[in-house]
Amino acid sequence: MTFPIEKFKEIDTPFYYYDKALLCQTLDTIKAELAQYPDYHLHYAIKANANMDVLREIQKAGFGVDCVSGGEIQQALDAGFDAGKIVYAGVGKGDWEINLGLDAGIFCFNVESLEELEIINTLAGAKNKVAKVCFRINPNVGAHTHANITTGLAENKFGIAMEDMETAIRTAEKLDNIEFLGLHFHIGSQILEMGDFEALAMRVNELQDRLEEQGIMVKDINVGGGLGIAYTDPDGKPVPDFKGYFDTYAKNIKLRKGQQLHFELGRAVVGQMGSLITRVLYVKHAHVKKFVIVDAGMSDLIRPALYEAHHEIQNLSSKEPEETYDVVGPICESSDVFGKGETLPACHRGDLIALRSAGAYGEIMACQYNCRKLPKGYLF
Repeated sequence: MTFPIEKFKEIDTPFYYYDKALLCQTLDTIKAELAQYPDYHLHYAIKANANMDVLREIQKAGFGVDCVSGGEIQQALDAGFDAGKIVYAGVGKGDWEINLGLDAGIFCFNVESLEELEIINTLAGAKNKVAKVCFRINPNVGAHTHANITTGLAENKFGIAMEDMETAIRTAEKLDNIEFLGLHFHIGSQILEMGDFEALAMRVNELQDRLEEQGIMVKDINVGGGLGIAYTDPDGKPVPDFKGYFDTYAKNIKLRKGQQLHFELGRAVVGQMGSLITRVLYVKHAHVKKFVIVDAGMSDLIRPALYEAHHEIQNLSSKEPEETYDVVGPICESSDVFGKGETLPACHRGDLIALRSAGAYGEIMACQYNCRKLPKGYLF
């Protein structure tokens, strides 16, 4: 990734920089891999980044959208996405959100409880519509990732238990305003071991065999997303291993004739194209440590405080000999730390600092804690 430093100097920090060329390269790579599998469909997980300029590029690539709120559905529609390519998941769908999906004519609701199914049926009936649904089944497959972003275990709040799968399907078949399409899964996020996806494929095969024994056929299988990015090597691995990801499913999942396979990738699509650009306010010399205090904080990028995540940190302004710093923000919280013991070219007030691999779960998760302004995102 190259940084247009002179252009950065014209923009108030902190802000998110999105590299359009890298985003387009990533989208082209995905399209090339999917071209080998005509029954595979990508729905971009909009929760990763809902910046309108970014969304318009993804929409132009022809992909659908995975939403987890009514607000995301509306954002996707405003960006020009085809409602017929929108899938909607979430354990707590409000009535207004379900109605929005029904009115828009989205592709399907990924249903996470029988209670939710009944409400969707009632609301669809009031509109004389039929809601298409997939059931989110909890496969009890663990993923090698952070505990807070693992979603496929039995103890997680998401989805319907495998032992309740047939009951859910039979219930749906009896409802006048529901059309059952298939099964939905998602085991977690930031997964780099293809063996986790292979394990999910094996579980899907088991469940499909079980359903066929009872005469139940499904049209669609949705395996969610989860493919991670190389946070430690953003320049060496700017585009994730989409080939390995899609090939893993192609080699291991047993699709039936005419069956469609859906994916919900988010971080892998937008993660590496983004950096949080911040400016050094002070270099503080304490008795033991030196601190680089920047104008971005955990309100702008919460991942380090929330997940103990680490983003590569670069000084874009200095080529001086390296020194060691703790890089911290201005928020009145001890957890407002981006990195400890960071080796950077000597830092000075006014230097521009880049926090890399921040295109996913950065701008979208920003808040106004301490009454701070929300950071803006720029694609160029």
